Amino acid sequence: MGPLGIPELVIIFLVALIFFGPRKLPELGKSLGKSLAEFKRASNDLRSTLDEEIRNEERRAAITAPATPSTDPVTIPTPAPDTIARGEQGS
Repeated sequence: MGPLGIPELVIIFLVALIFFGPRKLPELGKSLGKSLAEFKRASNDLRSTLDEEIRNEERRAAITAPATPSTDPVTIPTPAPDTIARGEQGS
């Protein structure tokens, strides 16, 4: 089902006009608009609360996570060239 176009909206309006009458239609439109605004406000509040909880959980996980080992390569001391020639081992 695709988006509603102008012809579909006109048909919906005409059916509502016939069904509810010209006196009730503005009142119904007003209450529908208020309901949609309240729904949008509630969904935005829910979204912001969920985003905040996700950020808090990520912070808690970052604080309690163990420190990661260093990614620096380990350097192994090599003996000096003159000790290799004499057969000594480096320490």
